[in-house]
Amino acid sequence: MKIGLSTYSLLNALNTGEMDVLDVVQWIADNGGEHMEIVPYGFTLVDNLELADAVRDKAASVGIELSNYSLPANFVQETKEEFNAEVERLKTHVDLIHRMGIKHMRHDVTSFTLPPEKITIEWFEKSLPLIVEGSRQIADYAAQFGITTTIENHGQCVQASDRVQRVLFAVDRSNFKTTLDVGNFLCVDEDPIVGVKKNLPFASLVHFKDFYIRPYYEDPGDGDWFKSANGNFLRGSIVGQGDIKIREIVKLVKKSGYDGYITVEFEGMEDCKVGSKIGMDNLRRFWNEVHE
Repeated sequence: MKIGLSTYSLLNALNTGEMDVLDVVQWIADNGGEHMEIVPYGFTLVDNLELADAVRDKAASVGIELSNYSLPANFVQETKEEFNAEVERLKTHVDLIHRMGIKHMRHDVTSFTLPPEKITIEWFEKSLPLIVEGSRQIADYAAQFGITTTIENHGQCVQASDRVQRVLFAVDRSNFKTTLDVGNFLCVDEDPIVGVKKNLPFASLVHFKDFYIRPYYEDPGDGDWFKSANGNFLRGSIVGQGDIKIREIVKLVKKSGYDGYITVEFEGMEDCKVGSKIGMDNLRRFWNEVHE
């Protein structure tokens, strides 16, 4: 098991110019991380191969593994031409991570933000053929490089554990798995412990994040709150300090025999470096407290 950090966790520092992505690599190494997951917000690599090479070389020089590359994607397009263009766009990202030596990629399958009528089971089932075909094409293209592609429980249309499995089984590729985010189930009001139990057997990467949770009838007021699919209030917290039963989920993950990368994602209101550091430290402590 190796604990690391998503670049998304330090997005505030990237957006303000306090850090660049090379600084993020160094910061992770200096603060106990073992790997870095690339989420190209606050910077881009696919159109800047010089920077991509610099990130690869910087990570190697400080002993940080590049564990995963995550990007948005939408296979549910109106025309065949738009669908093909989206597939080709994703292939350029596969080429990028092959260049960087990364062996794991997460892509979405629908737009992240959708209106309520497009997160229904009816819309999901109607969209499934495009979701499956796009995912298959990317998985097959990535297979030549030994790259695993994944769907995350991310974006409300394909966020519940059963819908993730529906896509996994339909795509039916040995190198197509799931990036399991322990917190994202809450965005569609699924108990994280239930979601983790159901999808852990199919996980090739695990994300740990934490949320404060308030029911729809208890508006918490100002702050970085957002609403779940059914109107409950969520706000990012430091891992181990929110309302998700993180310690129990750590037990489930460790006792399952999972021994791969674990990525901390921080989305809270605290300083991003403080929140990321405490989150990684907490997760390592919780992991070490579990006796198999």
